[in-house]
Amino acid sequence: MDNNQKPKLAVWKFASCDGCQLTLLNCEDELLAIADKIQIAYFPEATRAVVEGPYDLSLVEGSITTPEDKERIQKIREESNFLITIGACATSGGIQALRNFKDVKEFTSIVYASPEYISTLDTSTPIADHVEVDFELRGCPISKAQLLEVVNAFLFNRRPNIPSYSVCIECKRRGTPCVMVSQGEPCLGPVTQAGCGAICPFYNRGCYSCFGPKETPNERSLSRQFVKMGYTNEDLVRAYRMFNAQSDSFRKESEYYEE
Repeated sequence: MDNNQKPKLAVWKFASCDGCQLTLLNCEDELLAIADKIQIAYFPEATRAVVEGPYDLSLVEGSITTPEDKERIQKIREESNFLITIGACATSGGIQALRNFKDVKEFTSIVYASPEYISTLDTSTPIADHVEVDFELRGCPISKAQLLEVVNAFLFNRRPNIPSYSVCIECKRRGTPCVMVSQGEPCLGPVTQAGCGAICPFYNRGCYSCFGPKETPNERSLSRQFVKMGYTNEDLVRAYRMFNAQSDSFRKESEYYEE
């Protein structure tokens, strides 16, 4: 097939650790299988070759943290037929969104010898706060299987088959006993979207909510259970301020218990 007829795939990076882009690179066999079906037009992590837009599908990793980021994401949106955000940074601001709850100027004054040269925003925000997003793929990092499903769905004009239920369902499917019930271990699984395969509970640890809040989570009920298990208000704030601290429901729940 002529390159001009192939769908153009672009992968963009903003403030992030590159882990979600590496998930795409780890799809070695699968990428080889579709290499003659799509054209990787822009992907600095994998190649220096650049093909000009517009692009049929753009995958965006990372959060918006600088004035330049705000301008660049607008241009990317204009050049993209479909735009999908991948990972916790792009979908909820990432771990760097912890800055949103403090004074970022204080941070820069402590970290940098010449903070006056630092141009940054006071907040780290998800891509959807700035442009229209066609689909959000959660995870820190994202699931390889879910990534392939989403790319396939948009290239073939169908709805992605991504679960919106909680990690608890994955625990039941693996036959993993509930760590909250059996071990008294605090776990965010009941309010977290599935996708990781319930890795932490399988190894007798509570879920850290790498995939963020599930559809219609009930954090207040879970928080009450945590309090019964000995959690303080400070513990609750820290529990909800991890990889997805800026997600709407987790942010509100953490602020409710903040002294």
